[in-house]
Amino acid sequence: MSWDLHTDVVVVGFGAAGAAAAIEAAQGGADVIAVDRYVGGGASTISGGVVYAGGGTSVQKSAGIEDSADAMFAYLSKEVGDAVGQATLRRFCDDSPAMIEWLKDQGVPFEASLCPYKTSYPSNRHYLYYSGSEAAGEFRVVAKPAPRGHRAKGKGTSGKMLFGPLAASAKRVGVRLMSQSRACSLVVAEGRVVGVECHSLADAPASIRFLHKQIGLLSAKPGIYAPQFRYLLERRLAHLEKKYAKVLRIEARSGVILSAGGFVADRTMMKTHAPAYTGGIALGTAGDDGSGIQLATDLGAATDKLGSISAWRFIVPPVPFLGSLLVNRAGMRMVDESRYGAALGQVIVEKGEGRGWLLADADLVREAKKQLPLQSMWFQRVQNAGLMLTAKRADTIEDLARKVGIDPVGLRETVDRHNTAIASGSADPFGKHDDFRRPVVQAPFALFDIGIPAASGIAKMMNPCPMITLGGLVVDEESGQVKDAAGEGIAGLYAAGRTAVGICSNSYVSGLSLADCIFSGRRAGARAAKGVHSAVDADAI
Repeated sequence: MSWDLHTDVVVVGFGAAGAAAAIEAAQGGADVIAVDRYVGGGASTISGGVVYAGGGTSVQKSAGIEDSADAMFAYLSKEVGDAVGQATLRRFCDDSPAMIEWLKDQGVPFEASLCPYKTSYPSNRHYLYYSGSEAAGEFRVVAKPAPRGHRAKGKGTSGKMLFGPLAASAKRVGVRLMSQSRACSLVVAEGRVVGVECHSLADAPASIRFLHKQIGLLSAKPGIYAPQFRYLLERRLAHLEKKYAKVLRIEARSGVILSAGGFVADRTMMKTHAPAYTGGIALGTAGDDGSGIQLATDLGAATDKLGSISAWRFIVPPVPFLGSLLVNRAGMRMVDESRYGAALGQVIVEKGEGRGWLLADADLVREAKKQLPLQSMWFQRVQNAGLMLTAKRADTIEDLARKVGIDPVGLRETVDRHNTAIASGSADPFGKHDDFRRPVVQAPFALFDIGIPAASGIAKMMNPCPMITLGGLVVDEESGQVKDAAGEGIAGLYAAGRTAVGICSNSYVSGLSLADCIFSGRRAGARAAKGVHSAVDADAI
């Protein structure tokens, strides 16, 4: 093999996981090259910038919040189940405060301004909040609720305030970024991954590189909300790459780390592995096309949980909507509505066949409209307006059900059982805490369509259902090394972030994916760097 570049560690995909891996490997003494099809950042840059952390972080302590690793572990054990082994989850929780300090050392800004109400994403006044289902009834039983959503400080969706400092830190420790370079295959020699072959625009004219960069940025956002527009841009990107890219081969003496995101942008993979989840929007970049997973499966790597998708159906802000009832076509409730929005999205797909409606009475709607301006940012107000566009109203529960096409008898029975339980002091059948329960009594009553997709095209555009993939390559949980179908490690190959199975691969709450990206990225980077020292020791012998 004729190599164009030589290094110790190659990182494929330079988002949060890739940056964390590159920093850790470089600080471990490795020479590191990171390659990215675009200019870096990936889905991390366009994310909300929330890192799920607890156990008594410095940010929590500054906000006066008491939390422990035991409480965090108890909650996550119930939330994520068997996504990873208990020892791995325990390590994630125990190391959580140190992870926040590591991020702060890289320059990521956090603030201890606690959000006083339950929300899907806090306003620019708050940067610490309950980002999961900690306060939902069934989870209060296992652990005292604590806010663990650590949002990087920055206006709007602050993913750039997380990734920007990580990228700058990587540059400071000597990581070389080969942007606009698409990894096409892994190079194997004597049973070990020893390098990466890329198609790179590194030698393309400056005008072409600039055009490719701008189209890539448009494809990520606003292209994420306009899929057809994104497909057109992707074709243009592919044309530029086919015409101007040249083969670039990079030797990786110690290891290759795959951190190229998930596959939500690949329609074929979505239809194959998660056909029930094709009605939402792909929350990611065009680079979330499963290419990182494919690089490893071409070598016989094992995958798992590819059908695990997080579909977000957020109903707050405003807070009063936590008291609404989520029903299916039969008029039956499906979930504790105070759960995190991904839990609502999951039951809509799996119990409602993609359809779901929120039932609210006039008092709830009135309070919601009053509280919305104080609890939301502009995009949340747009989403709420899209929700309101789907509303059907009637003076009786039965007439309302018939307007929407829901079983009127079933809906009436649901409302009666709900109101009777509250009046008698009985527990909610889905475990909803009394903090969020309220009777449905005041006409006119309303049903809001939060199906996937919503019935109205305009409402779908204003209040879309974002989705991300959670499954990926099977890795050794001590090292991040990719495993083959027989459970054996593939020498020289590691994976992190949404390219791999991780903490959030069963169940997602805000911040858990980015936290896992940092956790798994650092793990892979540290282990890959050890290979450098092993090679040096071998040479000395």
